Amino acid sequence: MAQQHLDPTDPRSRHAGPSPALGFARAEGPPTGDALAGYLRAQATEFLRALRLHREAGTAAAAGGPNGAAGPEGPVDAARALRRAVRRISGSLHTFRPLLDPDWSESMRPELAWLSGTLAMEHAYAARLERLLVALHRLSGAVFPAQSTVGGAAVGGAAVGGAAVGGAAVGGAAGSRIAGAAGSRTGGTAGSRTGGADPGSGKAEPGTAGAAGPPARPASATDRGNLTVGAAKAGALLDRQLTLARTRAHSSSLQALGSSRFHAVADHVALLASDVPLTPAATATDLRPLAVAARERLTDAVTALPLVTAGHPYNAEALIHGLSPDPAPHPQDAPWHQVRLLLRLHRYAREVLDGADAPVDVRLLTAGQALDRHRDASEAAAAAAQAARTPRIAPATAYALGVLHADQRHEVEAARFAFQQSWQKQTVGTP
Repeated sequence: MAQQHLDPTDPRSRHAGPSPALGFARAEGPPTGDALAGYLRAQATEFLRALRLHREAGTAAAAGGPNGAAGPEGPVDAARALRRAVRRISGSLHTFRPLLDPDWSESMRPELAWLSGTLAMEHAYAARLERLLVALHRLSGAVFPAQSTVGGAAVGGAAVGGAAVGGAAVGGAAGSRIAGAAGSRTGGTAGSRTGGADPGSGKAEPGTAGAAGPPARPASATDRGNLTVGAAKAGALLDRQLTLARTRAHSSSLQALGSSRFHAVADHVALLASDVPLTPAATATDLRPLAVAARERLTDAVTALPLVTAGHPYNAEALIHGLSPDPAPHPQDAPWHQVRLLLRLHRYAREVLDGADAPVDVRLLTAGQALDRHRDASEAAAAAAQAARTPRIAPATAYALGVLHADQRHEVEAARFAFQQSWQKQTVGTP
């Protein structure tokens, strides 16, 4: 799946290995405000170039393009380039704000955050839908028209099911214990509610005859069949909901790019390409203490994470909370999302100090990829739970959405485990 969040292969993400004392690349003399000014000018230039490409691609797409090849990829790639530049400018303003004009930087940061968030939503919804449909195919074997190729691997081999997610009864003997601890309804092994009529359509779903009698197949085969029955409708429901959300995000993005608010941001960035508003003392100030402070904030946030628990491939306690029908965001996810943002700020600070030609730090790359997977899986699980709360859906559809939610929470735990492993290697390898 084409999910690009941390831009691990982007040349601007490269930086050198750690030095013994600070963890930053060696340089001839300490980097000062001049290095920050050069970095901001380069990112402002990238922003303007991406903006020009976005407008050209949008014009070509509106005209149909040569041989109809303009398609959505041109605007999508240009929007990603815009987001990359905006994130780096915003992150640098946050980390090195003592060296910048305070009024200018404080007025720019919220505008850059608004622009980055607006541009990111369309891609996020598209990637979330692809992720959920691939997972449904992997779990049930159902074929969805929107999916030409499918992939993905099962996580940990742990059984999923048995919990009710927002009213979605999920069967399975292994999941019943988790559901009981979470205080949610269980479908059981023989009593899974997989038949009946869909109140929204007035039609009975196939394979519902004889649901009250004893199962004709073994329990595992029955659960698999029940999941296959509801997976097609679950995929269609997710497709409707997330495609609608993506369409709205696309409209919001177009409106934002044509608004006076965006033009004001673009004007400020255009001025930044030629004149960086540094403080008078910035050119003689060492950047390394500010970059070290960013690294320490990351280290403190990681220290607060339950890495000992995340060190187990199967974290049953976290899954109990993850299968809760509470519609509020998962309370365990927020600290991990914060670490992901702090890791990004740390990477950008190293880019300022090291320059664009330094090699990739594989340890930070691996940790960032794990946190990206964590964010994607947690948001996909929330989308599945939200779909399961749709009124008047058939029990088999709710069952499939519940299993899908549990599967994505397993992906969350797998990502935490991967981050724990990569971070331990990073800690051991750093003096």
